[in-house]
Amino acid sequence: MTDAPFDNDRGSVTLPATAAETSPERPWPVRHLSPKIRDFIARLPEVWVEGQVLNVKRWKHMVFLTLRDTDEQMSLKVTVPASEVDALGGNLADGSRVVIHAKPTWWMKNGDLQMVGDAMRAVGLGDLLARIEALKEALAREGLFDADRKRELPLVPTLVGLVCANQGDAEHDVVENAQRRWPAVRFEIRRVTVQGARCVPETTAALRELDAHPDVDVIVVARGGGSFEDLLPFSDEELVRVAAATTTPLVSAIGHEKDSPLLDLVADYRASTPTDAGKRIVPDAAVERDTVAALRADAARAATALVTRERTGLAQFLSRPVIAHPERMLDPFVEHLGRVHDASGRALVAILTAADAAARELSSRLTALSPQGTLDRGYAVVRTAEGGVIRDAATLAAGDALHLRFAAGTADAEVTGTHA
Repeated sequence: MTDAPFDNDRGSVTLPATAAETSPERPWPVRHLSPKIRDFIARLPEVWVEGQVLNVKRWKHMVFLTLRDTDEQMSLKVTVPASEVDALGGNLADGSRVVIHAKPTWWMKNGDLQMVGDAMRAVGLGDLLARIEALKEALAREGLFDADRKRELPLVPTLVGLVCANQGDAEHDVVENAQRRWPAVRFEIRRVTVQGARCVPETTAALRELDAHPDVDVIVVARGGGSFEDLLPFSDEELVRVAAATTTPLVSAIGHEKDSPLLDLVADYRASTPTDAGKRIVPDAAVERDTVAALRADAARAATALVTRERTGLAQFLSRPVIAHPERMLDPFVEHLGRVHDASGRALVAILTAADAAARELSSRLTALSPQGTLDRGYAVVRTAEGGVIRDAATLAAGDALHLRFAAGTADAEVTGTHA
């Protein structure tokens, strides 16, 4: 079923030859443009394309459907022979994943682009597993799953970022269990679509937003299980790379035990369920209180034992004779000290006696040499009235006043005459 070409452009000689020559005054009519689009699209090659099937409708020997991308909100209209659908066993339903060999075709009548297929294959579980395994090996070679990339979860997070479904039990399980264990914990919640085409873009946007939040200490992505096909978005390469690029510790709580999605491998901690995630991200306040009480009791016992041990050691130390009666250490030195004391006393007396005798002798010598000693031997000291000592009689004249000093007393006199 194809469109018939339009070769009867009336007045085509007046139409612009190229699109660049068109103008408001000289436009192309739709009948002229539509065949050109058809001819351009007809040059496109045939291609194998994959997607999810929606809106399946059968009319005679043809099947009409919409092929939707599994990660983005994009779709194409497709027509395939009914025989190809029948070859799949009649199990083509909304949500089925298929691969169709088709060629782009432009329907000129209504300006509609469709993919006209001639072959169809169902994407089986084995195919999906093989693709995930290939992606897993590629990401592993890049080191995205290495243990040394795993970060420790914070001991006591203040604010937890939670990515969960718009409706479901995962949010309740995480929040309820976390706040039961640690009532002070708060949540910054981003509700997204957790399956289908909107899952990857919404989840990656939520991860980026929470990772940029300055107060979020840890991020939890929770879903609560589902079929293998439902969890495929959590093995999407874009989502996994965004999760690996987060700087905030990440917990994956998808809850799929078998064939776990790749998000589990890149996360810093994999929780088996949302409930497990709620218990893992915060400590148990009751357990912590018991631990603190036990540690305090241990510390008190240790302190008591230490004081008792030290008191016993001090008592033993003080009971030693040298400490109990320290004066006994001096007993051996008392007699020696007495002898030394007596000897030093005698030596001092001898020294003082010798010094006294020497002093007496020196005193007698000094007395003999002193002026008083001379006077005592009968001499006198003669001075002028001014006090000068007279050593030569020739210096005197008659009538000069003299002052005489004897060994005992003094006298005044006058010169009556002089002799050479």
